[in-house]
Amino acid sequence: MLDFLLARNNAGRLVMTTADGTVHEGITPVRAFPVMAPDKFVAIMSAEGKEILWIDTPAELPEDVRTLIHEEIASRELMPAIHRIVSVTGFSTPCTWDVETDRGRTTFILKGEEDIRRLTAQMLIITDSHGLRFLLRDMLGIDKASRRILDRFL
Repeated sequence: MLDFLLARNNAGRLVMTTADGTVHEGITPVRAFPVMAPDKFVAIMSAEGKEILWIDTPAELPEDVRTLIHEEIASRELMPAIHRIVSVTGFSTPCTWDVETDRGRTTFILKGEEDIRRLTAQMLIITDSHGLRFLLRDMLGIDKASRRILDRFL
């Protein structure tokens, strides 16, 4: 049983009404572990940044509520996933990387090898010179040419 209602107001902001009738305007759904568990654990935060509600499994919510939560999260999150490393300008840093991501092809500057952080045995986060993070979900699953380039930095 769902113990809250979720809707958008006329301004397009999310409004949550709890079972006791409390109305929370301008709430923000936030993934607790956006990289490791993107389909689990969502916190609903108040406009003041305080946690109002914790959702272990968003997939169990009614579809309309799930859709609103997903739309709101997608509008704020940006972590392009790298599918292929096309080229790098050199194997010492700083260097410019040309990559294909799930959001299209782009280039970025890697300041130092310390900006490549291993999350698991296969998953990496690469941070560019502007602080934008790129996710490489499976470094063993990328093509051989990309893997050879990546190996030079690990």
